[in-house]
Amino acid sequence: MTDQPAHQERVAAASIPLGLFVYLVLYGGLTVIAGVLAFKQVQPWKIELSTAVPWWVERIINPTVESGIFAFLGLVVISSTIAQLYGEKLARKLVWWGFLPLGVSAGLMFIVLNLPASPEMISQRAEDLAAFERVHGQLWRVMAAGPAAYIVSLLLNVWIFSRLRGSGEDNTIGLMVRGAIASALSQAIDSVIFVTLAFYGEFDITPLLIGQVIAKVTLSIVLVPFLITGGVALARRLDKRSF
Repeated sequence: MTDQPAHQERVAAASIPLGLFVYLVLYGGLTVIAGVLAFKQVQPWKIELSTAVPWWVERIINPTVESGIFAFLGLVVISSTIAQLYGEKLARKLVWWGFLPLGVSAGLMFIVLNLPASPEMISQRAEDLAAFERVHGQLWRVMAAGPAAYIVSLLLNVWIFSRLRGSGEDNTIGLMVRGAIASALSQAIDSVIFVTLAFYGEFDITPLLIGQVIAKVTLSIVLVPFLITGGVALARRLDKRSF
């Protein structure tokens, strides 16, 4: 005789749209890697300028950013895509539950850092061990700053994206415009919160903060509209398939 409750649970699990399932998996991974990537500051592009230009002009044209923004743009695209296809309520739940992989990864990092290294690594790979502990041992501020910026900016992104939609369906251009506006505004707020909490007191954060805001707004306008339309199209295509 068939176990009816277990059978119903399997049917319910299998009924999750494939596109939603794939994006949920990607979302969890991106929340974890964003904090790790954030430790490195990069310059996305470089334009040669005269040495006479003021420093703030240099930072505007050639911004310096923390690398976590690339993963964070993915979180923005996924949350907006889910809000578009599966509803604002589900997108907000995803943002809140995104704390779970963040918390688990932070806990695992704490455990690993406090476990003694193997004798072989101490004797043969001491430089690797020192680099690992130096980088990840300083991630506590990044791990603390990340959730604060994460929750504010992504909830704001979902809210703005959904409010701009209004009561009806919009076309591709409307989807792109909403995605760009919501991402640009939420990412600017994210930059101020994250950079201040993560790096204030470590060095002069003004150049990084300016570069971060400019880069995120620029990428939001240039990339996010196409990423969102692509994300929506991919999810719809996946939803036509079964597991």
